[in-house]
Amino acid sequence: MTALTGLTVGGGCAAKYSAARLEELLRGFVPVDAENLLVGLNPADDAAVYKLDDERALVFTLDFFPPLVDDPALFGRIAATNALNDVFAMGGVPLLALSIAAFPEELPTEVVAAVFAGADEQVRAAGALLAGGHTIRDAEPKYGLAVVGTVHPDGIWPKSGGRPGDAVFLTKPLGTGLVLASKGDTSEAARWMTTLNAKAADVLRPFRPNAVTDVTGFGLLGHAHEMAERSGVRIRLQAAAVPALPGALEAARAGVRTGGDPRNRDFAGPHVESDGVPDDLLALAYDAQTAGGLLVTLPADKALSLQAEFDRADLFLARVGAVEEGAGVVLEA
Repeated sequence: MTALTGLTVGGGCAAKYSAARLEELLRGFVPVDAENLLVGLNPADDAAVYKLDDERALVFTLDFFPPLVDDPALFGRIAATNALNDVFAMGGVPLLALSIAAFPEELPTEVVAAVFAGADEQVRAAGALLAGGHTIRDAEPKYGLAVVGTVHPDGIWPKSGGRPGDAVFLTKPLGTGLVLASKGDTSEAARWMTTLNAKAADVLRPFRPNAVTDVTGFGLLGHAHEMAERSGVRIRLQAAAVPALPGALEAARAGVRTGGDPRNRDFAGPHVESDGVPDDLLALAYDAQTAGGLLVTLPADKALSLQAEFDRADLFLARVGAVEEGAGVVLEA
C-alpha cells in the first residue's frame, strides 16, 4: 500500500493555516452587503448561509487537507466527515457534495479511486450525494469536499450565541492529533474521525442550542475562544471534565505535539487563563482535531434533559463547563 502520509508535510486539520494569520488576512475584507446572506464573514462561522425564502436557506462550506492516515479509503472517509460536519455544526442537513482533489500523477489509480470511494460512502451515510468535483496534479496529496446543505432560516446555529448561564458540552472526546502523532493504536481515533455529527445534531435540534461550532484544527481552546469572543462572554472549562481519546494523554505526557499546537497557543493563548492546569491536559485542550465533535452551549436548565436524550440515543456527551459574564476562556484545573 502507498504510504500516503509519507507524501505530506502535515496532515488533517493540523495542516490548517494559522488562525491568527487568517484573522489578519480577513480583517481587510469588506463584508458583502446582501440582505439574504445570513452568515458570511461578519462574523465568519463554520459555513456560509444564504436565505432562499422564509422556509429555506442554503448552507455552503468546503474543507480539504493532506492525508493523516495511509489507508486511502479511510482518508477519504475522514476528509468527507470533516467537511460534512460543518453543515451539521450550522444546524443544517447536507444535500450535495463535490470533491476537491489534488494527487501526484504517479500515484496508482486504485489508490485515488479508494479515496473517492471512501468519501462517497460517507457522503451517502450523511444522506447526501457526491456529484462530481475537480482534480489537479500536485506533489502533495490533498482531498476534501465542497458541501451544500439546507437549514431553516430560524434554525441556524451560530457560534456567536452563547449566553451567561449556559452549560457547555462536547459530543466527542479529544486527542486525534496527539494519538496520530504518537504512532500507536489509532483505531479508536479513526472510529471517531469517521463518526458524522448527524445523529448528535438530530438529538440537539429540538433543544434549540444558543451556540454551536465543531472542534477541528484550532483545538478546543481555539474554538472556545472564537465562541466566547463572538458571543461577548467568558467560557469556563473544567480541565478534568474534558474527555480524551485512549492514548491521548499518555502521548501528551511523553512530549508528543503536532504542528497545530504552537499555532493554536499563539492564537488562543493570550485569551486563555490556565493557571495550575497540568501540561498534558493543556496539550489536549490545544490539540488540533480532525472531524471533531460539536462544542455546544444551551441553558443550564436543559442540561439534564439533553444528557438523558443523548444517553437514550446511545451517543457520547460530556458536560465540560459553563458560560459566564466577562470575556475570554478559563481552563480550570
